Amino acid sequence: MRVFVTGASGWIGSAVVPELIGAGHQVTGLARSDASAAALTAAGAQVRRGTLDDLDVLRDAAAASDGVIHLAFKHDIAFSGDFQGAADADRRAVEMFGEVLAGSDRPFVLASGLLGLAPGRVATERDGREPAPGEPGEGPSVRQATARLTLSFASRGVRSSVLRLPPTVYGDGDRGFLATAVAIARDKGVSGHIGDGSNRWPAVHRLDAAHLFRLALEKAPAGSALHPVADEGVPLRAVAEVIGRHLGVPVAAISPEDAGAHFGWLAGPLSADSPASSALTREQLDWQPTQPGLLDDLDKGHYFHTGSA
Repeated sequence: MRVFVTGASGWIGSAVVPELIGAGHQVTGLARSDASAAALTAAGAQVRRGTLDDLDVLRDAAAASDGVIHLAFKHDIAFSGDFQGAADADRRAVEMFGEVLAGSDRPFVLASGLLGLAPGRVATERDGREPAPGEPGEGPSVRQATARLTLSFASRGVRSSVLRLPPTVYGDGDRGFLATAVAIARDKGVSGHIGDGSNRWPAVHRLDAAHLFRLALEKAPAGSALHPVADEGVPLRAVAEVIGRHLGVPVAAISPEDAGAHFGWLAGPLSADSPASSALTREQLDWQPTQPGLLDDLDKGHYFHTGSA
């Protein structure tokens, strides 16, 4: 299959591309820089230069492909305060992919998120499918609305699926939420959790997530919501304890009132209780995670190497 992948040189994309090539697919990756283009070429993929704002480039690449995996998101501007701009750019790209693929029965796989899908209870693949009033809304709600839009492409002849990623897709080389938490603990001299730390995050290893992206491309039924979740819900107190042990710093509860000052922008995600199940995904696509769980991977120590966070 000829597959067009956005975000192909990113944290998840750089695992998805070799997963696809290893299974015999031909990959073309979107690259916005010389470094990204070189990484894709070295991995054995073809390169299409452009960004998420280059809709004509995306349109042509999708039209020439047998399937599309959309991983790219403007995390740089999202984390610098313009989540709305990032979410709007993402939605424009998804709308365009839907138009190009309509009536073709070709697969379109979207990377979305689990955080906040069903706060305080275990979310399943059946959650989050009904439109919210006033969609697409603003901020993070736009991204959830975009995921529902993708699922609706099934009625337009697109074999669409959405992979709702956990807040931490972990592994050696991660620079995301978990690495940021390690950096904060190192800087503050204390490994903190908010409140009693009983709130839970789902989690998956990067390589297990990459495998599910391939399975979704190859055989997910149209309109599938999928959960690449290995750990259903890891208490964040347990995460803080591993971090504290490796850094040699105390573990402490941070009050919700002080969380913003202590954790900065990470306070919001760290306060979420958002466990999730992947039972339906495993049954539907015969997906079985094989990599170490979050706490075991964290305990390996690679998050604590100098310059790793």
